[in-house]
Order: sequence, then structure tokens, then C-alpha cells
Amino acid sequence: MNWRSTRSVESGVNALSPPKCRTAQRLRRLAGAGAAGALIASLAGCMAGPDYAPPTDVAPVKFKESDRKSTAAGARERWKPISPLDIADRGDWWLVFQDEDLTKLVAQVEISNQTVAAAAAAYDQSRQLVREGQAGLFPTVTTGYTPSRSRSVSSGSAVYSSNVSVATNLDWEIDVWGRIRRTVEADAAAAQVSAADLANAKLSAQIQLAVAYFSLRTSDELLASIESTLVLFRRTRDILKNQYTIGTTSRADFVTADNQVLSTEATAINVGLQRAQYEHAIAVLIGRSPSELSIRKRRWSGKTPPAAPAGLPSELLERRPDIAAAERRLQQQNALIGVAIANFYPRVSLSPALNFAAAKPWPVTAAHEAWSLAGSATQTLFDGGLLDAQRKAAEASYRQAVATYRQTVLTAFQQVEDDLASIRALSAQVKRLDKAVAEAREAVDVYFNQYRVGTVAFTSVVTAQATLLSGIESALTARQNLFIATVNLIGALGGGWDASRLPAIDALSAIEPPLPVPASALPAAFETAQSAR
Repeated sequence: MNWRSTRSVESGVNALSPPKCRTAQRLRRLAGAGAAGALIASLAGCMAGPDYAPPTDVAPVKFKESDRKSTAAGARERWKPISPLDIADRGDWWLVFQDEDLTKLVAQVEISNQTVAAAAAAYDQSRQLVREGQAGLFPTVTTGYTPSRSRSVSSGSAVYSSNVSVATNLDWEIDVWGRIRRTVEADAAAAQVSAADLANAKLSAQIQLAVAYFSLRTSDELLASIESTLVLFRRTRDILKNQYTIGTTSRADFVTADNQVLSTEATAINVGLQRAQYEHAIAVLIGRSPSELSIRKRRWSGKTPPAAPAGLPSELLERRPDIAAAERRLQQQNALIGVAIANFYPRVSLSPALNFAAAKPWPVTAAHEAWSLAGSATQTLFDGGLLDAQRKAAEASYRQAVATYRQTVLTAFQQVEDDLASIRALSAQVKRLDKAVAEAREAVDVYFNQYRVGTVAFTSVVTAQATLLSGIESALTARQNLFIATVNLIGALGGGWDASRLPAIDALSAIEPPLPVPASALPAAFETAQSAR
């Protein structure tokens, strides 16, 4: 894997260079709706910190394990720069197995899996955190309503008076240097991370379910093979028992046959236990208690997994949600560098206030009005190196995110190569084991016929039968591993997901028109005072 510099922190650009001021048109597009948005755009025209640039890494043109015949000269041409791709939706990947039971089970993962539900809630939370950050771009307006009534004594007489005051205050930090907008950018990128994590949680649960399902079906097939073999073993034991009873065979032959039956029955019990555990795992993956799910047994012989084309390595970076999440963390950490740099510059805020105070009866006139308009700019002069440490920590976090992203990409390529190699090796293994099972069946028939005419000892029959059963188990295990490797390859390639499914960061960070606090959220005393008017 060839790496190129991803951004200024690595290339040595001065992180404390003056903030970049943007065009009014771009700011108005960012700031959003109405007159408030236009005022934000006109007052907040600069952005501290580096702008994000996506990684410009390069990937091999072909996977090594999918092109085993490539020459050394051709290998030098297997690298090309990564570029954005318009990847078609590959749909529900599990449909390629053409298994109705699997399709029904996988469909329940997105609905009922609790890990997926937790990831969905985390994504919803991240979207609200974006809105929380956007609120800092707007003024905070508070109001207070204070009615009062008093009694005093003057010249021996009681005097009653009623007063009311209304105070409205506004506090607004003007985002001159882009500190709040960088925070919103970081929050929006974090929301994209959560969206990718949600997709990864779905894919992981689907892959786990498919692996458990094919393991369960392997157990079904193995149990069926063991039961059919036990029929033969029991018939042989019964024949030998009768022969031993009438004295035409030795007790050793009968005991050997009986031991073979008991050992095979014990194997069947163990396989049944494994099947139950796979069924329990599937139940949990679809959000059920193990007692609520029963999967009918059925034969699974003769099935082979579909071919899963690996595609191009450069496509892998858009296919996998974990890579997308790691890349989105880069933008999140990049934006937080801007937040740390903006903290070096003065914070500018406006704090107007409007008050009314009068004795009842109403109405209140201009004579009862008092107002103030204040602005402030605060600048840190000395903090013992706090702001500088925060900036350097943000840059270190970005470098950590870069390394994590690169490691995620490398691990992804390793997983694909491993699964391709496994599929190639297991396919060859399955062919040979199937042939070995066919020959073992023939050997059992030959030895049994020879035993009946007395040309071989019964131990030869037992050995041939044990070899057959072991061969069947090995062939089924190899086929199970081939299906699992195919499922894992599909998962390593991202399933049916691609990066275009992520919500756009512009849509996430678009500023919505601010809403007033609903009356239901106001104190009950304030509502009572309003109704008293």
C-alpha cells in the first residue's frame, strides 16, 4: 500500500496561520435561512484551521489471491490512484445463496437485532448533537415575567400596590473565526461516523448470522449422514450378535461392532449439541430468546457456494463501512484542530436587553421601557500554555486518526486476500474429499463382501466404515468452511453497502431555522402569570 500525505499537519503547514475568509455566497449557503442567516454570513466570514482534504492513497489494481498467474512484470502495473466511484447498489447479498430460510432470518436482523438498535440510537443521538452545535450560531433569547403585589401602611391606612416587570435578554456569540462552524463540521462528521458504524453493525450481524446458519446446516447434513451410517452399523452389529449367539463368529467381532455403534451415537450427540448452540446464536442475532426459535432440520447435500468476485481493490475503500467510518473520523479530527486554533482569537458577543416595569393597570407605555445594548470581545492573554496544549493535542488526535484509517485499510485488504486464498484452497479440498468419500463407500462394500466370504477379518470392515464416516465429516467440514469463507469474503468486500449511502455532510450541517421554546417547556408559574393578564 502506497501512502500519500493526507493533510497539513503531516506536511508542516503552520497551523496558526491567519484564518481564511470565505466568500459571502459560500457563507450564506452554509449559514442557512432568513435574515439571521444573512447576518451570520456577513459577520462570520473567516474559518480558523486547515480545510479537510480526503486521503489520496493508492491501491493495487488487482488482489494478489485473485490473480495467481500474474507475472513479476505485470505486478508492477497493479497499482493505481484511488478515485471516487459511482458504485451500483448490489442489493441484498444473501440472496445469492438462494436459501429461503436464510433470507427470512437475515431480514429480521435489521428489525430486531439489539446491537443494530443500539447503533441506530447512537446515530440518532449524533444527529441531535449536530443540531446542538448549530444552536451556537444563533442568539439565545431569554425572558422573564415578574408580577408582584404589596401592602403597606400610610397614615394608618392600608395601601395596596401591584407591579409587573418584563425583562428580555439576548446573548449572541458572533462566530468571527469559525470556532462554532468548525464544531458543527466536527459534529456532522461524527454523525457520518455513526451512520457508517450503524451500517457496519448491520453487516457484522448479518455475516455472523449467515456463518451460524451454514454451520447449523452442516450439522443437519452431518447428523443425517451419521444416522444413515448408524443404520448400517446397527445392522452389522445385529448380524454379528446372532452369529456370536450361534457360535459362528467370535465375541471380539461382536464387541467391536457394538463399540462402533456406541462411538458413532456419541458423535451424533455432540453434533446435536453443536446444532443447538448454532440455533441459539441465530435466535440472539435476530433479537429473540433461544426458546422462541426452532429451525427445522433438512438435508443440505450437494450445495456449493456462489462465486463472489472480488472486484478492484480501489473499490474496497468505498464498499466497507468501517473504512468509511475511519475516513470520516479524519474530517472530524481535522475540524477539531480548527476549533482549537479559533480559541486563540478573541470571542465577540452581543448582549442587548429590553425591560418593562410598571404598576397595574396596563397598558405599558414607552415611559416604562428600559433597554441596553452591549458588546464584548474577550482575549486570553495568559493561560500557562493551555490553548497551545489543546491545539497540539488536537493535531496528535488527527495523526492518530490517520494511522487508524491506514491500519483499517490494510486490515481490509488482508481480510479479502485471506478469504480469496481460503476459497481457492477449500474449493480444491472439497473436490478431493468428495472423491475420497466416494472411494471410501466403495471400500466398505468391498471389505464387507470379502468378510462375508471369509477372506478378510471383521477389523478390516470396521476400519473401512470408520474411514468412511471420518471422510464424510471431513468433506462436510470443508464444505462448511468454504461457505463461511464465501460469506466472510462478501463481508470483507462490504456486502451490498457503498459510501454513497452515507448522509451528506452538507445536509447534516445545514442550519435549520431556529424554533422558539415550546410553551409546554416553560415553567408553570410563567403560564399562570400570562393568564392573569
